[in-house]
Amino acid sequence: MTRSDNRSLVLVSRPAGLVGDENFEMRVTPAPEPSDGEVLIAVTWLSFDPTQRGWLLPGGTYKAPLELGEVMQAYAVGQVVESKNERYRPGMHVQGMLSWQDWHISDGKELTIVPEGVEPRAMLGVYGTTGLTAYFGLTDVGQPVAGETVVVSGAAGATGSVVGQIARILGCRTIGVAGGAEKCAWLVDRAGFDAAIDYKSERVGSRLDELAPGGVDVFFDNVGGETLNAVLKRIRRHARIVLCGSISSGYVPGSLPSGPSNYFNLCLRSSRMQGFLLGDYRDRFEEGRKAMREWVEAGQIVYEEDVREGLENAPLTLRRLFEGANLGKQLLKVADPPLGS
Repeated sequence: MTRSDNRSLVLVSRPAGLVGDENFEMRVTPAPEPSDGEVLIAVTWLSFDPTQRGWLLPGGTYKAPLELGEVMQAYAVGQVVESKNERYRPGMHVQGMLSWQDWHISDGKELTIVPEGVEPRAMLGVYGTTGLTAYFGLTDVGQPVAGETVVVSGAAGATGSVVGQIARILGCRTIGVAGGAEKCAWLVDRAGFDAAIDYKSERVGSRLDELAPGGVDVFFDNVGGETLNAVLKRIRRHARIVLCGSISSGYVPGSLPSGPSNYFNLCLRSSRMQGFLLGDYRDRFEEGRKAMREWVEAGQIVYEEDVREGLENAPLTLRRLFEGANLGKQLLKVADPPLGS
Protein backbone atom coordinates (compact mmCIF):
# COMPACT_ATOMS: atom_id res chain seq x y z
CA MET A 1 0.00 0.00 0.00
CA THR A 2 1.43 3.36 -1.02
CA ARG A 3 0.09 6.67 0.20
CA SER A 4 -0.25 7.88 -3.39
CA ASP A 5 -2.88 5.30 -4.37
CA ASN A 6 -6.40 4.67 -3.08
CA ARG A 7 -8.20 1.62 -4.42
CA SER A 8 -11.94 1.64 -3.78
CA LEU A 9 -14.81 -0.68 -4.68
CA VAL A 10 -17.76 1.32 -5.99
CA LEU A 11 -21.31 0.01 -6.43
CA VAL A 12 -22.16 0.09 -10.15
CA SER A 13 -25.25 -2.17 -10.22
CA ARG A 14 -27.64 -3.60 -7.66
CA PRO A 15 -27.48 -7.39 -7.29
CA ALA A 16 -30.71 -9.24 -8.00
CA GLY A 17 -29.58 -12.28 -6.03
CA LEU A 18 -26.19 -13.12 -4.59
CA VAL A 19 -23.64 -10.32 -4.64
CA GLY A 20 -21.26 -10.64 -7.60
CA ASP A 21 -18.00 -9.08 -8.69
CA GLU A 22 -19.90 -7.43 -11.57
CA ASN A 23 -21.86 -5.30 -9.08
CA PHE A 24 -18.70 -3.39 -8.11
CA GLU A 25 -15.93 -1.61 -9.94
CA MET A 26 -12.40 -1.11 -8.63
CA ARG A 27 -11.29 2.50 -9.02
CA VAL A 28 -7.88 3.97 -8.24
CA THR A 29 -7.58 7.60 -7.20
CA PRO A 30 -5.06 9.67 -5.21
CA ALA A 31 -5.19 9.09 -1.47
CA PRO A 32 -7.40 11.72 0.23
CA GLU A 33 -6.03 14.39 2.55
CA PRO A 34 -7.64 15.09 5.94
CA SER A 35 -9.04 18.54 6.73
CA ASP A 36 -9.21 20.17 10.17
CA GLY A 37 -10.89 17.83 12.65
CA GLU A 38 -10.41 14.77 10.43
CA VAL A 39 -8.16 11.72 10.42
CA LEU A 40 -6.75 9.65 7.58
CA ILE A 41 -7.14 5.93 8.24
CA ALA A 42 -5.37 3.06 6.51
CA VAL A 43 -8.02 0.33 6.32
CA THR A 44 -6.52 -2.99 7.47
CA TRP A 45 -9.46 -5.36 8.20
CA LEU A 46 -13.02 -5.47 6.85
CA SER A 47 -15.98 -7.07 8.61
CA PHE A 48 -18.65 -8.93 6.64
CA ASP A 49 -22.18 -9.15 8.00
CA PRO A 50 -25.46 -10.27 6.39
CA THR A 51 -26.96 -6.83 7.00
CA GLN A 52 -24.64 -5.40 4.33
CA ARG A 53 -26.73 -7.12 1.66
CA GLY A 54 -29.69 -5.07 2.83
CA TRP A 55 -27.72 -1.86 2.35
CA LEU A 56 -27.67 -2.64 -1.39
CA LEU A 57 -31.45 -2.78 -1.70
CA PRO A 58 -32.89 0.22 -3.59
CA GLY A 59 -35.23 1.11 -0.74
CA GLY A 60 -32.70 0.55 2.02
CA THR A 61 -33.46 -1.11 5.34
CA TYR A 62 -32.85 0.55 8.71
CA LYS A 63 -30.46 2.93 6.95
CA ALA A 64 -30.47 4.73 3.62
CA PRO A 65 -29.43 2.56 0.66
CA LEU A 66 -25.96 2.76 -0.81
CA GLU A 67 -26.29 4.78 -4.02
CA LEU A 68 -24.80 3.76 -7.34
CA GLY A 69 -21.35 5.30 -7.65
CA GLU A 70 -20.69 5.22 -3.89
CA VAL A 71 -17.95 3.25 -2.17
CA MET A 72 -19.31 0.24 -0.29
CA GLN A 73 -19.50 0.76 3.45
CA ALA A 74 -18.40 -1.73 6.09
CA TYR A 75 -17.52 -2.01 9.72
CA ALA A 76 -13.75 -2.10 9.67
CA VAL A 77 -10.52 -1.62 11.59
CA GLY A 78 -7.75 0.66 10.48
CA GLN A 79 -4.71 2.58 11.65
CA VAL A 80 -4.58 6.35 11.96
CA VAL A 81 -1.83 7.57 9.64
CA GLU A 82 -2.42 11.33 9.78
CA SER A 83 -4.53 13.24 12.27
CA LYS A 84 -5.94 16.75 12.47
CA ASN A 85 -8.16 15.72 15.36
CA GLU A 86 -6.76 16.07 18.88
CA ARG A 87 -8.39 12.84 20.07
CA TYR A 88 -6.41 10.64 17.70
CA ARG A 89 -2.72 10.26 17.05
CA PRO A 90 -0.86 8.46 14.25
CA GLY A 91 -0.32 4.78 14.99
CA MET A 92 -3.62 4.30 16.84
CA HIS A 93 -5.86 1.45 15.73
CA VAL A 94 -9.53 2.41 15.42
CA GLN A 95 -12.80 0.64 14.64
CA GLY A 96 -15.92 2.06 13.06
CA MET A 97 -18.03 2.36 9.93
CA LEU A 98 -15.38 2.69 7.22
CA SER A 99 -15.45 1.43 3.63
CA TRP A 100 -14.14 -0.93 0.97
CA GLN A 101 -11.04 1.10 0.16
CA ASP A 102 -7.41 1.52 1.19
CA TRP A 103 -7.73 4.97 2.76
CA HIS A 104 -10.70 6.42 4.62
CA ILE A 105 -11.31 9.96 5.89
CA SER A 106 -13.27 10.29 9.14
CA ASP A 107 -14.31 13.14 11.41
CA GLY A 108 -13.70 10.77 14.31
CA LYS A 109 -17.17 11.05 15.84
CA GLU A 110 -18.12 7.39 15.29
CA LEU A 111 -14.70 5.84 15.82
CA THR A 112 -13.73 3.59 18.72
CA ILE A 113 -10.09 3.39 19.78
CA VAL A 114 -8.95 -0.24 20.05
CA PRO A 115 -8.10 -0.84 23.73
CA GLU A 116 -4.60 -1.81 24.82
CA GLY A 117 -4.06 -5.55 24.72
CA VAL A 118 -6.88 -6.27 22.25
CA GLU A 119 -6.13 -7.72 18.82
CA PRO A 120 -7.53 -5.04 16.45
CA ARG A 121 -9.50 -7.44 14.24
CA ALA A 122 -11.28 -8.84 17.34
CA MET A 123 -13.04 -5.45 17.48
CA LEU A 124 -14.99 -6.60 14.42
CA GLY A 125 -16.05 -9.89 15.96
CA VAL A 126 -16.29 -10.87 19.59
CA TYR A 127 -15.71 -7.28 20.81
CA GLY A 128 -17.45 -5.64 17.87
CA THR A 129 -20.87 -5.62 16.27
CA THR A 130 -21.34 -9.38 16.31
CA GLY A 131 -20.34 -9.90 19.93
CA LEU A 132 -22.38 -6.93 21.08
CA THR A 133 -25.37 -8.08 19.03
CA ALA A 134 -25.17 -11.47 20.73
CA TYR A 135 -24.83 -9.92 24.19
CA PHE A 136 -27.66 -7.40 24.05
CA GLY A 137 -29.96 -9.52 21.91
CA LEU A 138 -29.79 -12.45 24.30
CA THR A 139 -29.54 -10.75 27.68
CA ASP A 140 -31.82 -7.76 27.07
CA VAL A 141 -34.37 -9.14 24.60
CA GLY A 142 -34.19 -12.88 25.29
CA GLN A 143 -33.77 -12.53 29.06
CA PRO A 144 -32.72 -16.16 29.65
CA VAL A 145 -33.07 -17.72 33.10
CA ALA A 146 -30.81 -20.48 34.40
CA GLY A 147 -32.27 -23.90 33.62
CA GLU A 148 -34.13 -22.77 30.49
CA THR A 149 -33.63 -24.21 27.00
CA VAL A 150 -32.14 -21.78 24.47
CA VAL A 151 -32.10 -22.57 20.74
CA VAL A 152 -29.95 -20.60 18.30
CA SER A 153 -30.22 -20.67 14.49
CA GLY A 154 -27.22 -19.75 12.38
CA ALA A 155 -25.36 -21.03 15.40
CA ALA A 156 -21.96 -21.47 13.75
CA GLY A 157 -21.87 -17.87 12.58
CA ALA A 158 -20.10 -15.07 14.42
CA THR A 159 -23.18 -13.91 16.32
CA GLY A 160 -24.94 -17.23 16.86
CA SER A 161 -21.86 -18.99 18.22
CA VAL A 162 -21.43 -16.30 20.88
CA VAL A 163 -25.14 -16.31 21.77
CA GLY A 164 -25.04 -20.00 22.62
CA GLN A 165 -21.94 -19.59 24.76
CA ILE A 166 -23.42 -16.69 26.72
CA ALA A 167 -26.55 -18.77 27.30
CA ARG A 168 -24.37 -21.59 28.61
CA ILE A 169 -22.52 -19.20 30.94
CA LEU A 170 -25.89 -18.03 32.28
CA GLY A 171 -26.82 -21.61 33.15
CA CYS A 172 -29.07 -22.50 30.22
CA ARG A 173 -29.22 -25.63 28.08
CA THR A 174 -28.15 -24.64 24.57
CA ILE A 175 -29.05 -26.17 21.20
CA GLY A 176 -27.56 -24.82 17.98
CA VAL A 177 -28.88 -25.19 14.43
CA ALA A 178 -26.17 -25.08 11.74
CA GLY A 179 -25.37 -26.46 8.31
CA GLY A 180 -22.95 -29.36 8.06
CA ALA A 181 -21.33 -31.94 10.30
CA GLU A 182 -18.13 -29.91 10.76
CA LYS A 183 -19.98 -26.88 12.07
CA CYS A 184 -22.17 -28.96 14.36
CA ALA A 185 -19.13 -30.76 15.78
CA TRP A 186 -17.43 -27.43 16.46
CA LEU A 187 -20.49 -26.14 18.32
CA VAL A 188 -20.51 -29.10 20.70
CA ASP A 189 -16.80 -29.87 21.01
CA ARG A 190 -15.34 -26.35 21.06
CA ALA A 191 -18.14 -23.90 21.86
CA GLY A 192 -19.75 -26.07 24.52
CA PHE A 193 -23.29 -26.26 23.14
CA ASP A 194 -25.25 -29.12 24.66
CA ALA A 195 -26.40 -30.28 21.23
CA ALA A 196 -26.44 -29.25 17.58
CA ILE A 197 -28.86 -29.92 14.73
CA ASP A 198 -27.56 -30.19 11.17
CA TYR A 199 -30.35 -28.71 9.08
CA LYS A 200 -28.73 -30.09 5.94
CA SER A 201 -29.15 -33.72 6.98
CA GLU A 202 -31.75 -33.63 9.78
CA ARG A 203 -35.30 -32.38 10.18
CA VAL A 204 -35.10 -29.48 12.60
CA GLY A 205 -38.55 -30.05 14.11
CA SER A 206 -38.08 -33.77 14.70
CA ARG A 207 -34.68 -33.25 16.31
CA LEU A 208 -36.09 -30.53 18.57
CA ASP A 209 -38.76 -32.98 19.72
CA GLU A 210 -35.93 -35.31 20.76
CA LEU A 211 -33.54 -32.75 22.22
CA ALA A 212 -36.08 -30.43 23.87
CA PRO A 213 -39.19 -32.53 24.61
CA GLY A 214 -40.35 -29.93 27.12
CA GLY A 215 -40.23 -27.14 24.55
CA VAL A 216 -38.11 -24.05 23.88
CA ASP A 217 -37.89 -21.09 26.26
CA VAL A 218 -35.71 -18.73 24.20
CA PHE A 219 -35.08 -18.80 20.46
CA PHE A 220 -32.41 -16.51 19.02
CA ASP A 221 -33.18 -16.42 15.30
CA ASN A 222 -30.65 -15.44 12.65
CA VAL A 223 -32.30 -17.39 9.84
CA GLY A 224 -36.09 -17.06 9.65
CA GLY A 225 -38.11 -19.20 7.24
CA GLU A 226 -38.85 -22.83 8.02
CA THR A 227 -36.49 -22.91 11.00
CA LEU A 228 -38.41 -20.13 12.72
CA ASN A 229 -41.71 -21.88 11.97
CA ALA A 230 -40.44 -25.19 13.38
CA VAL A 231 -39.39 -23.56 16.64
CA LEU A 232 -42.63 -21.57 17.00
CA LYS A 233 -44.50 -24.87 16.97
CA ARG A 234 -42.47 -25.99 20.00
CA ILE A 235 -42.27 -22.94 22.26
CA ARG A 236 -43.09 -23.14 25.95
CA ARG A 237 -45.36 -20.79 27.85
CA HIS A 238 -43.81 -17.32 28.20
CA ALA A 239 -41.17 -18.08 25.57
CA ARG A 240 -39.14 -15.26 24.04
CA ILE A 241 -38.31 -15.18 20.33
CA VAL A 242 -35.40 -12.86 19.49
CA LEU A 243 -35.42 -11.72 15.85
CA CYS A 244 -31.87 -10.83 14.84
CA GLY A 245 -31.72 -11.75 11.15
CA SER A 246 -33.39 -13.61 8.30
CA ILE A 247 -30.52 -14.84 6.17
CA SER A 248 -32.74 -17.52 4.58
CA SER A 249 -34.45 -14.69 2.68
CA GLY A 250 -31.16 -13.70 1.08
CA TYR A 251 -32.14 -10.04 1.64
CA VAL A 252 -33.00 -9.83 -2.05
CA PRO A 253 -35.34 -7.36 -3.77
CA GLY A 254 -38.98 -8.26 -4.18
CA SER A 255 -41.83 -9.31 -1.95
CA LEU A 256 -41.14 -10.64 1.51
CA PRO A 257 -41.85 -14.31 2.21
CA SER A 258 -45.12 -15.14 3.93
CA GLY A 259 -45.14 -15.16 7.71
CA PRO A 260 -44.72 -18.35 9.77
CA SER A 261 -47.90 -20.42 9.99
CA ASN A 262 -47.24 -21.26 13.66
CA TYR A 263 -47.16 -17.63 14.77
CA PHE A 264 -50.43 -17.92 16.75
CA ASN A 265 -48.62 -20.05 19.33
CA LEU A 266 -47.26 -16.72 20.57
CA CYS A 267 -50.79 -15.94 21.73
CA LEU A 268 -51.72 -19.43 22.91
CA ARG A 269 -48.57 -19.66 25.04
CA SER A 270 -48.42 -16.05 26.24
CA SER A 271 -45.10 -15.58 24.47
CA ARG A 272 -43.47 -12.70 22.65
CA MET A 273 -41.42 -12.19 19.50
CA GLN A 274 -39.27 -9.08 19.32
CA GLY A 275 -36.73 -7.66 16.91
CA PHE A 276 -33.95 -5.25 17.77
CA LEU A 277 -31.14 -3.20 16.25
CA LEU A 278 -27.70 -2.97 17.81
CA GLY A 279 -27.80 0.81 17.47
CA ASP A 280 -30.51 0.86 20.14
CA TYR A 281 -27.78 0.01 22.67
CA ARG A 282 -25.10 2.47 21.57
CA ASP A 283 -24.87 4.08 25.01
CA ARG A 284 -24.21 0.65 26.58
CA PHE A 285 -21.50 -0.65 24.24
CA GLU A 286 -18.77 -0.41 26.88
CA GLU A 287 -20.89 -2.55 29.22
CA GLY A 288 -21.11 -5.23 26.55
CA ARG A 289 -17.41 -5.10 25.65
CA LYS A 290 -16.43 -5.36 29.32
CA ALA A 291 -18.54 -8.48 29.81
CA MET A 292 -17.29 -10.06 26.59
CA ARG A 293 -13.64 -9.38 27.44
CA GLU A 294 -14.01 -10.92 30.90
CA TRP A 295 -15.58 -14.08 29.45
CA VAL A 296 -13.03 -14.42 26.64
CA GLU A 297 -10.03 -13.87 28.93
CA ALA A 298 -11.48 -16.40 31.40
CA GLY A 299 -11.71 -18.97 28.60
CA GLN A 300 -15.51 -19.12 28.82
CA ILE A 301 -16.04 -17.92 25.25
CA VAL A 302 -14.13 -19.16 22.22
CA TYR A 303 -14.47 -17.87 18.68
CA GLU A 304 -13.39 -18.67 15.15
CA GLU A 305 -12.42 -16.32 12.34
CA ASP A 306 -12.76 -17.09 8.63
CA VAL A 307 -10.10 -14.89 7.01
CA ARG A 308 -9.90 -13.98 3.33
CA GLU A 309 -7.31 -11.60 1.86
CA GLY A 310 -7.25 -8.88 -0.78
CA LEU A 311 -9.57 -5.90 -1.26
CA GLU A 312 -10.49 -7.19 -4.72
CA ASN A 313 -12.07 -10.24 -3.04
CA ALA A 314 -14.55 -8.24 -0.97
CA PRO A 315 -17.67 -9.06 -3.08
CA LEU A 316 -16.83 -12.77 -3.01
CA THR A 317 -16.28 -12.61 0.75
CA LEU A 318 -19.69 -11.04 1.33
CA ARG A 319 -21.27 -13.74 -0.84
CA ARG A 320 -19.75 -16.46 1.38
CA LEU A 321 -22.17 -15.52 4.17
CA PHE A 322 -25.17 -16.42 2.01
CA GLU A 323 -23.58 -19.64 0.80
CA GLY A 324 -22.99 -20.85 4.35
CA ALA A 325 -19.27 -21.13 3.61
CA ASN A 326 -17.93 -19.44 6.74
CA LEU A 327 -17.35 -20.83 10.22
CA GLY A 328 -17.28 -17.99 12.74
CA LYS A 329 -16.59 -14.36 11.95
CA GLN A 330 -16.06 -13.53 8.26
CA LEU A 331 -13.14 -11.13 7.85
CA LEU A 332 -10.99 -9.84 5.02
CA LYS A 333 -7.44 -8.57 5.43
CA VAL A 334 -6.81 -5.50 3.29
CA ALA A 335 -3.26 -4.66 4.36
CA ASP A 336 -0.77 -4.66 7.20
CA PRO A 337 -0.71 -1.50 9.35
CA PRO A 338 1.61 0.92 7.52
CA LEU A 339 3.08 2.29 10.76
CA GLY A 340 3.68 -1.13 12.32
CA SER A 341 1.63 -2.90 14.99
